[in-house]
Amino acid sequence: MFDIYQFLVHENKSPYGKSGNPAFGHMNASLALRSKKTQPPDIPDIPTDGGLMRSEELTKVRALDLFADMKEETFDVMMAMAYFQAFPPHLHLITEGDPSDFLHVVVDGAVEMFAHANDRETTIYVVRPYSTFILAASALDAPYLMSARTIEKSHILMIPSVDVRAAMHACTAFSHAIMAELASCYRGVIKNTKNLKLRNATERLANYLLYCNETQGGHGVVTIDIEKRILASILGMSPENQSRAFSALKGHGVEVSGNKVRLTNIARLKRLAKPSPLLDDPGF
Repeated sequence: MFDIYQFLVHENKSPYGKSGNPAFGHMNASLALRSKKTQPPDIPDIPTDGGLMRSEELTKVRALDLFADMKEETFDVMMAMAYFQAFPPHLHLITEGDPSDFLHVVVDGAVEMFAHANDRETTIYVVRPYSTFILAASALDAPYLMSARTIEKSHILMIPSVDVRAAMHACTAFSHAIMAELASCYRGVIKNTKNLKLRNATERLANYLLYCNETQGGHGVVTIDIEKRILASILGMSPENQSRAFSALKGHGVEVSGNKVRLTNIARLKRLAKPSPLLDDPGF
C-alpha cells in the first residue's frame, strides 16, 4: 500500500490475554483477522527515526474529539495495535484506490492529500496536528479516495482499520464520535463545494486570507505556511490565476512579501470577499 517506509512494529497481543474480556469480543476477533496486509512492509534502506510516542503526544491524541469519550480499555487496546513512525518530507504515504489498511493521525508535521484523474493532479487539503485521515475509508473498509504525501518531516500514528472497526463495535461512544466526525466532514465538503462554485478566484483567495488572519491572531499579517502551488490547488485555481488574484487584491489592501501577506485595509477586503459562516466557518 505505502510506497516506502520502515516501521516500528509492536507485538500484537491483547492485554486481556487469550480469553480476553467478554466486552471486547469484537476486539479479540480483530486480532485474529489481522493479516500481512495490515503489517507495514519492512524497507530497511530508508532512514527513519520512529519510536514510542511521548506521553504528552498520546495525551493530545486522546484529547481529539474522535477518541476523547472512548472507554479507557478500548482506547488502550486500539493504541496497542498502532504504529508510530517518523517520515521524511515528500514521502508518498497512501495511494487512492488502495485498500484502507490504516487510520492515520498526524502528530507532527504536515501531510498533503491529493488526487489524480486524466493526467491532472489536484490538492484536496492539508492535514496538520492533531488530525486524522482518512476516517471514512477506514470505517467502511473501502478504498482510499485520495493519496497522501508528507510536506515536511512528519510523525504519524497509524491505527489498523480492522482495529478501528472493532473498537466501533466495542464502544458506543466511539461510534457516536465517528458519526459526528463524518457528519462534520460532510458539512465541510458542502462548504468547500459552495466556495468553489459560488466565488471567483479572487474572492476565494480573499476569504482564505481573511480566515488565516482570524486564526493567526487578527493582526493583519498572514503567514502562508504551505507552497503557493499547493494553496492554488486547494483554492481551485492555477498558479498563474493565483498570481493574478494576488495582483487584483492589491487594490484592496493586500501586500505580499514572500510568504508574508499584510492586510492593510481589512474592511475593504471584507467588502470584496463577503465572508459567510455558511461557506467559511468550520464550526457553523
